[in-house]
Amino acid sequence: MKNYTITVNGNVYDVTVEEGASTGAVAAAPKAAPKAAPKAAPAAPKAAGGAGSVKIEAGAAGKVFKIVANVGDSVKKGDTVVVIEAMKMEINQVAPQDGVVASIDCAVGDAVEGGAVIATLK
Repeated sequence: MKNYTITVNGNVYDVTVEEGASTGAVAAAPKAAPKAAPKAAPAAPKAAGGAGSVKIEAGAAGKVFKIVANVGDSVKKGDTVVVIEAMKMEINQVAPQDGVVASIDCAVGDAVEGGAVIATLK
C-alpha cells in the first residue's frame, strides 16, 4: 500500500492506494487530513460616496465583459447594468427594481466571484 496526500480545491486528503489487487481495482480511502490554510479574504469592493442600498450581485464567477449603465443612469427593473463572461457565455446582470445607478463596483476585465456586489442602485 502507498500513501499519498492530495489537494483538491483547497481540501487536503490523505489517500491510501492498495497495490497488486488481483481485480485491478484501486482502493482509495480518503481520511480527514489537516485543512489547508484558508485563503485570504477577497478585498472589499471599492467604496463609493453615494453607494445605494439595492445591491446588484454577480450571478456567477467570471470576468466583467461590459459595463452597460453609468453612475447616475435611471434603470428599470430588468435593465442590464453589467455583463459578465463565464464559461464563454455572456450573462446579463440586471436591475432587480427601478432606480438610479449609485455605484459601479467593478471595471471591465475584473475577475468577480459569484455573489460579489458589482453595482448598487438607490
